[in-house]
Parts: sequence; C-alpha cells; structure tokens
Amino acid sequence: MAASEKDRPVRVYADGIYDLFHFGHARSLEQAKKSFPNTYLLVGCCNDEVTHKYKGKTVMTEAERYESLRHCKWVDEVIPDAPWVINQEFLDNHKIDYVAHDSLPYADASGAANDVYEFVKAVGKFKETKRTEGISTSDIIMRIVKDYNQYVLRNLDRGYSRKELGVSYVKEKRLMVNRRLKKLQEKVKEQQEKVGEKIQTVAKTAAGMHRNEWVENADRWVAGFLEMFEEGCHKMGTAIRDRIQERLRGQQSRDASYFLQNGKEVSDDDEEYYYYDGSDEEYDEEYYDESDSANNEKDEKKNNEKDEKKKDEKDEKK
Repeated sequence: MAASEKDRPVRVYADGIYDLFHFGHARSLEQAKKSFPNTYLLVGCCNDEVTHKYKGKTVMTEAERYESLRHCKWVDEVIPDAPWVINQEFLDNHKIDYVAHDSLPYADASGAANDVYEFVKAVGKFKETKRTEGISTSDIIMRIVKDYNQYVLRNLDRGYSRKELGVSYVKEKRLMVNRRLKKLQEKVKEQQEKVGEKIQTVAKTAAGMHRNEWVENADRWVAGFLEMFEEGCHKMGTAIRDRIQERLRGQQSRDASYFLQNGKEVSDDDEEYYYYDGSDEEYDEEYYDESDSANNEKDEKKNNEKDEKKKDEKDEKK
C-alpha cells in the first residue's frame, strides 16, 4: 500500500479564470505540470456567475473557457465551477497534494482583502509559479480598447452589421470617412518618402560619379586641354602671319600704282624690300631703295665740287 502511494503521480491543482486563454496561461500550467517528475495536473476554472461577481465581466463564456483549457497539452483534468476560495474539503474531495499559483495575493470572497491562497500557504501545500511578463488578459483587452475604431472597421469589412457591433449610423459613416482620409495621408506620406529617397539616391550617385569620373579621366582631360591650347595657339599664330603677309602685299600694290601714275616703270632696281622676322608680334618695316642711294651719291658729289670751286675763288682773291 505504501509502495503504491509512493509510485502514484503527485496531484497538483491550479485554478484561475483563463479568459482569452493565451501563452502566459499555458506557461504557468507548464510550470505546475513540471513541479514534480510525475505530476497529474488538475485545473479549476470559475464559472461566469462567480467570476462576474468577484472579478468582472469576461470576454469568453464559461463553456468557452473550459474548452480552451481542455486543449492545453499540460492539463490532465479540468474542474468546472471551481470555488473562488480553496478549503480543506475541496482538497480532500479531489485528493489534491499541492496548489500551484503565482505568489501575488488575491482577495477572497469576503472582500476583506485576504489572500485566497492563505490557507494552502499556511499548511505548506503551495507551489509558486512565475508569471510571464508582457502578456495578460487585461493587456489584450487594453489593446482592443485602444484600437477600438480599427477593430470596428475590420469587422464591418468582414460583413458584420453596425447593429451587431453596437455602432450608430453616424459613427459608422464617420469611421469610414476617417479611414479614407487616413489612407490618403499614408499615400501622400509614402510618395513623399519615395521622392526623398530618389533625390538622395540621385545626389549620392551624381556626387560619386563626379568624383570617380574626375579621378579616372583626369589625365585624359588634361591632355585634351593641352592639345586644344596648342591647337588654339597654332591657329592664332597662323592668323597673325596671314594678316602680316596680306599687309605686305597691299603695300607692294600701292607702290606699284604710284610708279605707274608718275610714268615710271617698275623694275628690279625699283623693287622694295621688306624685312620680316617671322614672329607673331607686331612687325617693324625696314625700307631700302637702290635708286635713292645712287641719287644721294650724285647730289653729294655735286655739292663737293661746288665747295671746291668756292674755295678756289677765295684763294684767287687773296
């Protein structure tokens, strides 16, 4: 008999409301199930009447909450209509060895703010479990309340009537208009972001291309510039030289016309010589005429003869 008692599973009891059953509930039941190597987990769930009286309205009905617990893999047995406060009689009736729950105190039915688990803690049959932070039924309800309008629109889109949702005609139309405005604002914002991204992309690309293009083509650009500069200098020099030659040809034409008008023929002796050094700067003309040189010599000889004649006359007088 003692051997059979030793080998039997440890019967652990966990209770709660389990409204909107979530993974936080499942984790607490997993901890209770793993309290001992061999555990039989019983889970008590309070009915709607007791829950609404001591805790408040639930989203799910008692039947829905019971069924949710039956589909949790850690649960071996569900006890419906569980009491709000546990006593020795309840423990004996279900052969409960330990009660598993988190350590936070819960007010009992008397409203005296006493802990409903005070009794099992006192007799040493309490096994503490840890709550999962960030998830609770109250948190889920707060999310729904916070985004109430979105959930109303969501269900209207799914075919629910405004009467089923408890929404007036005016509120329904206002929600529809607000949704259209919100979608329009989102589209405008999206387009603004796209335009901004394109502008940044173009600016970065242009800057990168400009920098890379300069680095890659610097030698080619410099060589091209020098080539263009050299070509320009050559063209300018050619233009200056052509202009000088044109002026020379014009001067020769004018001199030829002068000789013809005075009845003189243009001969090789009358040809004028011009000196050009070939530079692109302004030139100096040097003029030389052989006929003028001969005439100057004749004039000088006559002058000398006159001077000698005068000298001889003076000597005779003396």
